[in-house]
Amino acid sequence: MENPNDTKTRLMTLLNVSHLNRTSKRKIAQGKPVEEDKTFSGPPEKRVKLNKKRVVVEPDPEKPTAAPASTNEAEAEITMIGTTVTEEEEEGVQDDDIEPEAGDSDPFVVHFGPLSSHINDESKKAVDGMRWRKANKTLRSPSGSGPATISYTVDLKNPATGISLDVKQVLVPRLTTVLDKHLRDLQYSVLDALITSSDLNLSNVRLHEHGAIREACSLYLLNHILKIRRTVLKNNDRVTAATSRSAAPPEDVQDQGFTRPSTLILVPFRNSALAFLQSFLDHYTSSSSGSNKKTQEAQIHHYSRFVSQYSLPPESVDKLATADPGTYPEDHVQTFSGNIDDNFRMGVKVTKRSIRLFEGFFGADLIVASPLGLRLACEKEGNADFLSSIEVIVVDQMDAMTMQNWDHVQFVFSHLNQIPKDSHDADFSRIKPWYLDGLSGYLRQTILLTQYETSETRALFNSLKNVAGKSRTGNHRGRRQSARGDEVDKRFEYFTKKIFPATLKSAVQSANSLIFVPSYFDFVRVQNWLLQTGVSCAFISEYSSNPDISRARQAFFRGDKSFLVITERFHFFRRYRLRGLRNILFYAPPDHAQFYPELLSFPFLDDGVQASDITVKVLYSRYDLMRLERIVGGKAVGPLIRD
Repeated sequence: MENPNDTKTRLMTLLNVSHLNRTSKRKIAQGKPVEEDKTFSGPPEKRVKLNKKRVVVEPDPEKPTAAPASTNEAEAEITMIGTTVTEEEEEGVQDDDIEPEAGDSDPFVVHFGPLSSHINDESKKAVDGMRWRKANKTLRSPSGSGPATISYTVDLKNPATGISLDVKQVLVPRLTTVLDKHLRDLQYSVLDALITSSDLNLSNVRLHEHGAIREACSLYLLNHILKIRRTVLKNNDRVTAATSRSAAPPEDVQDQGFTRPSTLILVPFRNSALAFLQSFLDHYTSSSSGSNKKTQEAQIHHYSRFVSQYSLPPESVDKLATADPGTYPEDHVQTFSGNIDDNFRMGVKVTKRSIRLFEGFFGADLIVASPLGLRLACEKEGNADFLSSIEVIVVDQMDAMTMQNWDHVQFVFSHLNQIPKDSHDADFSRIKPWYLDGLSGYLRQTILLTQYETSETRALFNSLKNVAGKSRTGNHRGRRQSARGDEVDKRFEYFTKKIFPATLKSAVQSANSLIFVPSYFDFVRVQNWLLQTGVSCAFISEYSSNPDISRARQAFFRGDKSFLVITERFHFFRRYRLRGLRNILFYAPPDHAQFYPELLSFPFLDDGVQASDITVKVLYSRYDLMRLERIVGGKAVGPLIRD
């Protein structure tokens, strides 16, 4: 018996469902064969072509013309040949795409074309077997000082020769002017890496670099969408031309996926979506020759609604944005200024003359969403068919996503590039062969952006299977961080039997002590154990209410509670300055390296505190390598791990 989850079985099921859906829509006379389509009821020479897509039938002067019996019959006299009527098809082929067509030498065609030269049995087996060739490389830039990366290429006997275009000529001139030369070089390096269609993980995105990197990525996404639309429209014209002269339709028109959405942006908050999509829209409007502000506004449908829904209400005051410099940490202001709702999703449709926001997913080219919003959309629809044909995905601010619920990110990736459950009126003769073979996951390009790397983000990078290869910045140790085994239990045992009993024996450390627990699951475990011991403790997590937080902080500051236990997520979202502490115990190093010096500065908020009055302990294991390296540096972390 065949496996129902097998790619071939699922595809055959989809084809059968598609056939049944089409058959149910036909008008079949009972007991008679299906009649020939008579939409065009005149001789071929009487058809008049209005433009590249639309034709009408002139009445035969030798035959009387009857008035249409209904509005539907009148509308039937003007019919679109080929695919469903869309705005792009009415507008014709776009001739002013961002990147000029380069034929078979175009990396887009090499990788995403119907006959992709990157995907074959050998490359697929190499990726499945984790056979990667690692090499230290530096991304190209005009000054030669691009970011250092570790490159992973598929280990093949006869590797294909890479083809690259001059990214400076085709994409960089479209970027908004950047005065900082370093940022211009960084954008060049990012685009040069992306144009090869390989995966890229930028794991040390600095605050002042984030906007420039986002701008480069949004330009690349727009370029990818326009290439797809141009190819589809040109093939539509070829099909139309063949139909108009009663010739056989061309066979080399495989230019689509199962569904229309081809690009996806995952961001944690609405303010992130606003910034990323605004950069995308700026590229689109600036590419229109002679466009001014008025025409640009007309090009973006529902723009006011977009700004309204993804910004704070007009009457609200953003205390982070309006606070004096230095009041809040810079990274906290950049992350949480504006609308920080984490449940949203939106489709974006790109045409030649306009962009339509809030488009339905199946009519969109780009989907912008949070992991939570996208998961809820999949559960509401009962499927993730709109994710079946994603070719490029950008995951921005992964460090913030690890502070939310990483399971939502894993859910999204597990539903990418799957055979859809329904056909959605797809023309299977136009679908690229590697989609039908269930190989689109081996060609999908993934772009990961984060301030720092965690075990979760590294595991996601390791799971990528792009046969074009992948590269990452960050540490060059290559140590796996995902297999911890019983490390969690051993850490808890060491804390309860060694660290905390020694702390209670100390007259100094048994009071005014802060316990910082990065993981919420460890926090719950430590909390339950401390409550059983009867030690005077207060607890604050990301789930604590404002009154509970206020009571806990006051009790600790007054000395009513000897210990205050907090989670890293609480500090990430609230960033409160805690008073009254003299001793700090890190149950594990924080993911966010900046939290370490921040917490160490809190005792000095009180008057008369000397450095000798402060004690700090950090409980760590070899699995905390990346966290420690961000705090102490690459040279110092080696001896710590070995010891």
